[in-house]
Amino acid sequence: MLLKKILGTAIASVLTVGMVACGGGEDKAATPAAEPKGQNWRYAHEEYENDVQDVFAYKFKAYIEANSNHTIEVFRFGELGESDDIMEQTQAGILQFVNQSPGFTGSLIPEAQIFFIPYLLPVEEAHIIEFFKKSKAIKELFPKLYAKQGLELLTMYPEGETVLTTDEPIRTPDDLQGKNIRTMTNPLLLETYKAFGGIPTLLPWGEVYGGLQTNILQGQENPLFWIESGGLYEVSPHLTFTGHNQFTTAMMANKKFFDGLAAKDQQLIREATNHAFNYMTEYVPGLGERKLQAIIDASDEVTVTRLTDAERQAFINRAPQVEKKFIEITGDSGKQLLEQFKVDLKATATK
Repeated sequence: MLLKKILGTAIASVLTVGMVACGGGEDKAATPAAEPKGQNWRYAHEEYENDVQDVFAYKFKAYIEANSNHTIEVFRFGELGESDDIMEQTQAGILQFVNQSPGFTGSLIPEAQIFFIPYLLPVEEAHIIEFFKKSKAIKELFPKLYAKQGLELLTMYPEGETVLTTDEPIRTPDDLQGKNIRTMTNPLLLETYKAFGGIPTLLPWGEVYGGLQTNILQGQENPLFWIESGGLYEVSPHLTFTGHNQFTTAMMANKKFFDGLAAKDQQLIREATNHAFNYMTEYVPGLGERKLQAIIDASDEVTVTRLTDAERQAFINRAPQVEKKFIEITGDSGKQLLEQFKVDLKATATK
């Protein structure tokens, strides 16, 4: 914990110096007639170059810089630490923006774990896009929950179907017996893999490749673009489409920072967010299949298993205990959210 504080202080000092050098903060020397000097805003996400969150961040950055004097500095995975680190820095005001999966935010906002109830979200791309465009739960209920943690929720969006990779092909829950499956620090995801028959194993992302390579882990789950960019198929080559989830992420701002902005800058940020979101609704569909083909082309050891309806049903039958656990963790707030999710999903189902 002490080391974390020291690192956080060091990062804060470096970034503060960077902000001054880039013209961030108040320009006390400017005259009333001068063009307002822009600020440099800092934005961190959890992924690598050209991954989904990176594409979103650079679309956001491009819009801000094309329509104002402000600049955006983007930090990718590992440059400022892991997911927990960049969230702490955002809450502290060191970063202005952060992109983080509810898988990690769930420790702050238990209700965010709803995205990990298996077989709740559809994997069909047209349906999931409509849901994120129109969901009342996301647009009205979630912002209040994030605000309590000092965060301005700007948008949520899907990154692709979650795929399980393992050391051997998987077709049934029995096939997962005794296997250590890496999960994020998310109680509901742990409950999912307990229900599915595996042994959920917490491990920071930076240690996952090595854990799979040395057989400390026998599996993990992620969207296909992440499996491809992280090279996970090299050490965990058997891919199973269980159809149990869509990977979701959220883009947010430090609320104190956002509330302190002029109305025109708040509007600019919302417009930039919408611009990036709209781009992602075209970019994400089909991305998984393109990345799957890249994985297959890169390795002769990769196998792809798509469960039949009957095989999938064996996993679906185990999902209700995870939903029950979600209600236990979140109480009435989670129950209300789950009910709204189901209403929203039904309303946005494609025909």
